Amino acid sequence: MNDQTRAAATLGADIRALRKARGLTLTDVAAVLNRSVGWLSQVERDMSEPSISDLRQIAEALGVPMSMLFAHSGAPAHEHGYIVRAGSRRPMGSGEEGLIEELLSPDLTDDFEMVHSTFRPKSRMQTPANRPTQEVGYMIAGRLDLLIGGRSFTVGPGDSFRIRHEPYQWSNPYDEPAVAVWVIAPPVY
Repeated sequence: MNDQTRAAATLGADIRALRKARGLTLTDVAAVLNRSVGWLSQVERDMSEPSISDLRQIAEALGVPMSMLFAHSGAPAHEHGYIVRAGSRRPMGSGEEGLIEELLSPDLTDDFEMVHSTFRPKSRMQTPANRPTQEVGYMIAGRLDLLIGGRSFTVGPGDSFRIRHEPYQWSNPYDEPAVAVWVIAPPVY
């Protein structure tokens, strides 16, 4: 297996994990992609390499940014699946609401994912989210206002919080960025 193949070795597993986290079958996703179940199964088992166009369609079908399906490289082969270096984190989300997220987990094959989130000053989540997840966040820097299940909280460095299958919304009305590390189960990115 060459370095490029090793770098992409988690792509199929990540696609499978994302599909399963959304409760979709191979048949569901293959139908959306207008591809065979066999082809998608081979992609998920890293036996077939999807084209850029395929990746774009897969990302759209799974509701993730295309960047989630790239960036499996950057670390020596012996570190893949174990280590994520600071300069090799995979970006997640669009950042349009002022939230910059990076995947801290080596891939999406565990029962949870870890995410590094930076909330820009004067930013806020426009629409409340309600995901079928359990999430715990730990504040590293700045302050963040949270609305969880109808209750309001302000958290700062050293504070942690939990969200369990309930609507939530965040805002950073402050002048400095807020930084948090989240653990989310099951993986949703």
